[in-house]
Amino acid sequence: METADLSHHISRRFNEDLERVRNKVMTMGGMVEQQLANAVTALVEGDSNLGVQVARDDFKVNGMEVSIDEECQKILATRAPAAGDLRVIVSIIKTITDLERIGDEGEKIGYIASRLATMERPADKYREIKHLGRIVSEMVHHALDAFARMDAEAALRVARQDRVVDEEYESIQRQCITFMMEDPRSIRRALDVMWIVRALERIGDHAKNICEYVIYMVHGKDVRHTRLEDVERDLRGRSGTTT
Repeated sequence: METADLSHHISRRFNEDLERVRNKVMTMGGMVEQQLANAVTALVEGDSNLGVQVARDDFKVNGMEVSIDEECQKILATRAPAAGDLRVIVSIIKTITDLERIGDEGEKIGYIASRLATMERPADKYREIKHLGRIVSEMVHHALDAFARMDAEAALRVARQDRVVDEEYESIQRQCITFMMEDPRSIRRALDVMWIVRALERIGDHAKNICEYVIYMVHGKDVRHTRLEDVERDLRGRSGTTT
């Protein structure tokens, strides 16, 4: 009986440790979402101070990554999780790496936005970038939501959005090249815009990565480098097996 009580106690403590780390991941995700939103706002509104602040605040995201990683290492060393619990820890470690890289891209956008704020804004006020930023922000938000709910189906839906991001990115890149060819005076601004949309495209990739970790966490299947159509077909098969 005492052994059973001890096992229950250890299991409860492990679940508490795991939940605490998961909550920290969501806190880190919220910080990254705000950083991204502020970076795009700084660009669209020509707010140089906000852009600089976004870039300077990236150290907070870096600190969260280190803190969460240390907790995960401690859990691995002291709890020796197996099977599904181990997948959760591995997924968390991978997720915070991608969140930190999203933060790096946000820092990059912030710095460039602060520089562009000193120039005259275009007539469209960076409408295309604002639109792309909204799509990417939604991807990050919904990827984190799928992570929190361990929802593989939702993760797959979010991952599909990466194709839309890629299309928008390529369209803006083509526009920038056209502007540079037509007016050499626009080269500096066009190059900065190209760097920003590249950063947003990379953020979309990182959000997709998080979705892949959710699928791995739930189903134990590594879907990296796998076509989304094949992943969807496989998940349907698994769902059909369980019903």
